[in-house]
Amino acid sequence: MSQSTTLQNTHSQNTQSQASMLAAVVETNDGPFTLREIARPVPSSRQVLVRVKASGTNPLDAKIRAGQAAHARHALPAVLGMDLAGVVEKVGSGVSGFAPGDEVYGFTGGVAGMQGSHAHYVAADTRLLAHKPANLTMREAAVLPLVVITAWEGLIDRAAIRPGQTVLVQGGAGGVGHVAVQIALAHGARVFATAFHDDHDYLRSLGAVPIDATRPVEDYVAEHTAGAGFDVVYDTGGGAMLDASFKAVRRLGHVVSCLGWGTHPLAPLSFKQATYSGVFTLHALLADEGRAHYGRILAAAAALAEGGQLLPRLDPRTFTLAEAGAAYDAVLGQNGAQRQRGKIAISID
Repeated sequence: MSQSTTLQNTHSQNTQSQASMLAAVVETNDGPFTLREIARPVPSSRQVLVRVKASGTNPLDAKIRAGQAAHARHALPAVLGMDLAGVVEKVGSGVSGFAPGDEVYGFTGGVAGMQGSHAHYVAADTRLLAHKPANLTMREAAVLPLVVITAWEGLIDRAAIRPGQTVLVQGGAGGVGHVAVQIALAHGARVFATAFHDDHDYLRSLGAVPIDATRPVEDYVAEHTAGAGFDVVYDTGGGAMLDASFKAVRRLGHVVSCLGWGTHPLAPLSFKQATYSGVFTLHALLADEGRAHYGRILAAAAALAEGGQLLPRLDPRTFTLAEAGAAYDAVLGQNGAQRQRGKIAISID
C-alpha cells in the first residue's frame, strides 16, 4: 500500500474556522495519513495551547501506526506524534512559567489517547514542556524530546554516571544513541560507541571512540578496557545487543537498556555482581506520574544545547504535514525511501 498522504479536506488553513484545525489522522493499522479538519483543542488547567511548528518522528510512532505497540495504548483512528516544537498561543488556568509567544519543545502526546503533534495545535501539559533551546531551529528541537528523556533517564537517573567513568553506548549513532553519547561526554565520561563503519567519523566528531558493531564483544573489551569491561553500558537495541552489553560491563558496573523486553541469560551479569536498569519513557504519559521530572530533563537538555554540548543529528530531508506518510517511509526505509540518517522532522506550517 502506498504510504503517501491523502487529502480528505481541501480547505486551506486560512479558511478554517477559529474552532478547528488541520491534523494528519491515521484511521487503520498501516493506513495512510489523511488530512482532516478536526476540533482545535482548548487548554485546560495546567495546559497551554501550542501552535506546532515542527513534529518529531520516531520508530515507536511507526509501530503505533502499524498496530504493533499495544503498550502505547493509542487506539486508531488517532493523531500520532509524541515530540513537538512550537509557540505558546494560549495558557490555561493555573499555568506559570509559560506565556503566549514562548517557544517551547516537549514530549506531549501521541500515546494513551492523547492527541499527537502531527497537527496545527496541541493542548500540552506544561509539565511535559520546556523552553526551546534558543540556538536550535524548530525542526532540530522537535526531534529531541523522546530521545533526550530516554538517554537522560538511563545515564543520569539510573546509572548516575560520574566524570572519568568509561561509558559504552551500544548503537551510538542512532536516535537515542547519539544523544546518550553527547550527554555522557557532557558529564565528563570517556565514551565509546558501537556503530557500523559509515558512522564512525560522525562519532569521532562528537568526541567518542567508535567501535565496529560487527566485532565480537570480547575483542573490543580487551582492546579498550584491558579485559576489565566498561563502567556503564547503555543498550539501545535490545536482543543480541543487550546480551553483548552484559558481557561488556565491568565487575560492579551498570547496564541500562531502553529495549530490554526479551528473555536474556543473566549469568554474565550476575557473575560480575553488576546491576541492570530498564528505561520505559512512556510511563509518565501512561500513568500521569513523574511528568514534572520530564520537564526538568528537557530544561537541562536545553542548557546543554545552548552550551554547545548537545546537537541533534537531523536528517536533511524536509517533509510537510501533507507528506507525513513519506516521512514515515523514510523512518522505516520502505516504499523506495532511503532510510533516515539522523532524526526526521515534519514541518507543520
